[in-house]
Amino acid sequence: MTNEREERIPTNLRTLLILEAIGNNAEAQIPAAIGREVGLPKQTVHRLCNTLLQEGFLVKDKVDGGLRPGRRARQLASDILYSSVSHIARHQILMELAEDIGETINYVVPEDQGMSYKDRVETNWAFRIQLPVGTHVPFHCTASGKTFLATLPKQERRRLVNVMTLKAMTKNTITDPEELLTELQKVARQGFAIDNEEFMDGMVAAAVPVRDPSGRYIASLAFHGPVQRISINQAIERATDVRLAAEKLGKVLFA
Repeated sequence: MTNEREERIPTNLRTLLILEAIGNNAEAQIPAAIGREVGLPKQTVHRLCNTLLQEGFLVKDKVDGGLRPGRRARQLASDILYSSVSHIARHQILMELAEDIGETINYVVPEDQGMSYKDRVETNWAFRIQLPVGTHVPFHCTASGKTFLATLPKQERRRLVNVMTLKAMTKNTITDPEELLTELQKVARQGFAIDNEEFMDGMVAAAVPVRDPSGRYIASLAFHGPVQRISINQAIERATDVRLAAEKLGKVLFA
């Protein structure tokens, strides 16, 4: 029965099914569970997973040894979304939001080095804060980074915070792990994150999660501006507009 089931799955599809199974689960997966989900024997899954580990598409969880998407798998997912026609519609939504808010809008995703700016629409103001596409910024002191961290399961969130270097970028940066975890719980509850001059003196920002149809986080949608033009209270008020745009983005990216 196992051999018959394995033969029904084309060889060139098996690796994709394994990546899909791992991506569909928030928790790290062991090969036996992956095999049951995709319908492949344990030996086959072990062999394919070892290849994916060697090539950087998977990584082993440091706590339980389960498998998670690696850097190359995450980059592949990001590249596929970017290269599809939907990235045009995404940019249009960013442009509309930038016009409504009057500040720079950013589409940001998590990578190993930090949050990475993948798309942006600059404000028309001559006085603006430059963070070009490709820039990496910290997780712990940016609105986009805190948005990402707040979407993680509590145990995973705590584990990640406890291994991060919480470098003080300004006097407002949260550098105590427990204080940051309290802040992230607040972000998870309210649905948006604020950067109150925590990453850069004189800059405030707000961010919300962009989610797929299953409600899973895929990116942060954020705006930032100088304190001379936007107060922290105004940033909080405008988070509602960002949330509506993020909902529209989620629908467009997965239409």
